[in-house]
Amino acid sequence: MNQALEFIFQILILIFSVVIHEVSHGATAYAMGDSTAKDEGRLTLNPVNHLDPFGSVILPVLTYLVGGFIFGWAKPVPYNPYNLKRPRWLGRISPDSLVGAAGPSANILIALFFGVLIRFAGVFSLPPQFLQIAIFIVFLNLILAIFNLIPIPPLDGSKVLFALLPARAHELEIFFERYGIFILLIFIFFLSGIILPIAAFLFRLITGLSF
Repeated sequence: MNQALEFIFQILILIFSVVIHEVSHGATAYAMGDSTAKDEGRLTLNPVNHLDPFGSVILPVLTYLVGGFIFGWAKPVPYNPYNLKRPRWLGRISPDSLVGAAGPSANILIALFFGVLIRFAGVFSLPPQFLQIAIFIVFLNLILAIFNLIPIPPLDGSKVLFALLPARAHELEIFFERYGIFILLIFIFFLSGIILPIAAFLFRLITGLSF
């Protein structure tokens, strides 16, 4: 696969992955009683409704030119946590945390689906060209899931973390909400290197291959 074609495929896979990530947030919120995403036309797989000029265009191009790999995001799907209803089966789990976990969960499911196809490629008689695309889909979606599960606002993992914290930790939540963006920047510049080894380990576990 030549470099130009590889870049196009990576961009398309990134868009496909981040759109499903965001729609999963909105669909989960809608299922729990909040129609904000639907009212704003965000419960659609049409990428035009989700693309962010920086996260979906500029950043992927920069990461590809600098590191040969693509990373980015789509516009966050809006929802109103005050509209979310709490089903009985949730118990003490916050509905907000389910909405937050929906995006990374969708990326993990995508990785598992294509990972199984890779692992049993011989059984399905899949062509090498498809395997090359599937390998990138799995690895990218693992990176998206791991990154978004980091428990630092505004990432999805912070909603899960805050749902697990006891009520007495409310001040800690306020601190993270206030300074989360600065903490996240510190993480990206100094600690983001831990994401790739975790993604590589999970990739081997799912596919049986080394990335």
